[in-house]
Amino acid sequence: MSRSILYEIRLLYMSFFLGAFLMASYDVLRILRIFIRHSGLAIGIEDMIYWFYAGSMTFGLLYRQNDGKLRAYAVAGVFIGMLLYDRLFSRLLMKGLKKVKNYFKIKVTSKKSR
Repeated sequence: MSRSILYEIRLLYMSFFLGAFLMASYDVLRILRIFIRHSGLAIGIEDMIYWFYAGSMTFGLLYRQNDGKLRAYAVAGVFIGMLLYDRLFSRLLMKGLKKVKNYFKIKVTSKKSR
């Protein structure tokens, strides 16, 4: 394979991993929202900061790895990485954490009623 093709494949892999990392970062916010109540305004501000961060990270990847040239496959790679992480890991994690929260909510509620 030519060097340029290998370079583009490497950029695509890096895009996938960046997308998965960005969704894992968003899961941190979601976990905080499960255990700590947030107002609608706080959620909006957190989301705006997150998307600024995600855009900056994606731009940084393109700038460092591709001299700032926008490549559709790199942006698609970030999106697909986010989607795969969400479908394969995030949903299971969130379901499990909601069960943990409900378990502790039941324990706290039953102790208060005594």
